[in-house]
Amino acid sequence: MEKFKVIIVEDVPLELKGTEGIFRNDIPEAEIIGTADSEASFWHLIKQDLPHLVLLDLGLGGSTTVGVEICRQTKNTYPDVKILIFTGEILNEKLWVDVLDAGCDGIILKSGELLTRGDVFSVLNGKKLVFNQPILEKIVEKFKRGVNNLLLRQEALINYEIDEYDERFLRHLALGYTKEQITNLRGMPFGVKSLEKRQNELINKLFPGGNGGVGINATRLVVRALELRILDIDNLQPDED
Repeated sequence: MEKFKVIIVEDVPLELKGTEGIFRNDIPEAEIIGTADSEASFWHLIKQDLPHLVLLDLGLGGSTTVGVEICRQTKNTYPDVKILIFTGEILNEKLWVDVLDAGCDGIILKSGELLTRGDVFSVLNGKKLVFNQPILEKIVEKFKRGVNNLLLRQEALINYEIDEYDERFLRHLALGYTKEQITNLRGMPFGVKSLEKRQNELINKLFPGGNGGVGINATRLVVRALELRILDIDNLQPDED
């Protein structure tokens, strides 16, 4: 492959030395035109010579948000520059989402398998969402859990004979709506009395053995619906009025 220019953004000298060694030994086509240990030094470098690739650490000077902003501003100003995140933030999943939203081309976690020649060339060749094994394992784990939760919810809806109106009723109770407010939702053809009857029917469905003689109010009913996966706690959104 032809030569390409790289700027490395890293503020830990030992890690910078290791990263430079990866390029020197495994990716000799890379010309490191500069290294930056701060946001100011990065902007000074990129204005002098535009790289093909920025290898960007997110934690600079103790701040993780600086790396995200560097990514966002670089993509806005130089959209053709590829940005590959190389970070030790291995537990901060919110940060990964932020930098993906900022337009990065991939994320390589500094654990397990580190930066490889294949990662770099995948990004340079235009591949989006380039990840290494550690972050892929986390993504797949989240995906599997999400699919399993969806299947459990579908089974619960069938097993407890929950229809569309039951789900809407329970969801809005969980969001703090009163029965009066729920009756005013578009497409909800029930008055307060009908909703009270529906609530009692749901109590009988979800607590077939009773509740140990203790009364069941709307809050306990909602908690039970969450326990049974009838409601998805991560997707409690109100209907549009």
